[in-house]
Amino acid sequence: MKTEVKKLDSTKCEINVAISGELVKNKFEEVFAQVAKEAKVPGFRPGKAPRDILEKHYASGVHEQVLKELVPDVYNQAIAAEKLDVIELPQITDVKLDRSSLSFKAIVEVTPEIAVKNYKHQLINYKLVSVSSDEIARQIDSVKESRKAESLDDKFSRSLGYPNFSELEKAVERQIFMTKENQERQRIENELIENITRGLEFKLPAGLVERQVQDMLRQAKIDLAMKGLPRDKIDEQEKLLLEGIQPEAKKQVKVYLILSQIAKKENIVIDDHMPRKVMEFLLREANWQPTS
Repeated sequence: MKTEVKKLDSTKCEINVAISGELVKNKFEEVFAQVAKEAKVPGFRPGKAPRDILEKHYASGVHEQVLKELVPDVYNQAIAAEKLDVIELPQITDVKLDRSSLSFKAIVEVTPEIAVKNYKHQLINYKLVSVSSDEIARQIDSVKESRKAESLDDKFSRSLGYPNFSELEKAVERQIFMTKENQERQRIENELIENITRGLEFKLPAGLVERQVQDMLRQAKIDLAMKGLPRDKIDEQEKLLLEGIQPEAKKQVKVYLILSQIAKKENIVIDDHMPRKVMEFLLREANWQPTS
């Protein structure tokens, strides 16, 4: 197999691929053998039709099937051989196939080169989470007002599923603590991402951005539909939705590519769990400092 890679820009490559010899010949023989088993040719039992008859009736179909099976296999071999980190399906053109050779051109989007550094030992200023008695009282008062209760006592607590007022206070404290803890964790992760991505500028793969935009647009439309907005009204808002979605989609793609680059450096598997695994790694390696 011969491959030639031409870099079109930082996110796009052109690959010229050519193979000849036994691989192509064997694929034709394999497909013709399959056709021979299934072909219904007048005057012949299945599997008994001569090759020249099969050639006459099925050559075109065999040609298409060989293309369908061989091009993806050869393309994947070429990608592996050239060690290209392809992130979108290829655009295949200039396909030429005869009984002994195959050649084609593939335009592919690849991960841009990202100079990620200084991602370890990032400074994290964390706050110890605590809940004050005033916060508990305000939360309970809010519940009292919404239920139009007359007093805060054990009867009121039991109406909410707690045996007494003391247990209600403990439950409210736990809820507030968990909320504040989650908010603090999210703040830390956002700050960590912001620090690592700051100053890293590179071209984003257009196909990856577009896919993210469409995923976010589809979810936004579902959210509006769940709120009862009619389909025609949702469609009318598509342009406005896109204006808000596109910057966020670009940001998400940028963060994903940077996390992917860190994953490669640290031998973290690139799968659906990669972003979370990389974040866990960054948090473990960070320099944690308490702040008031």
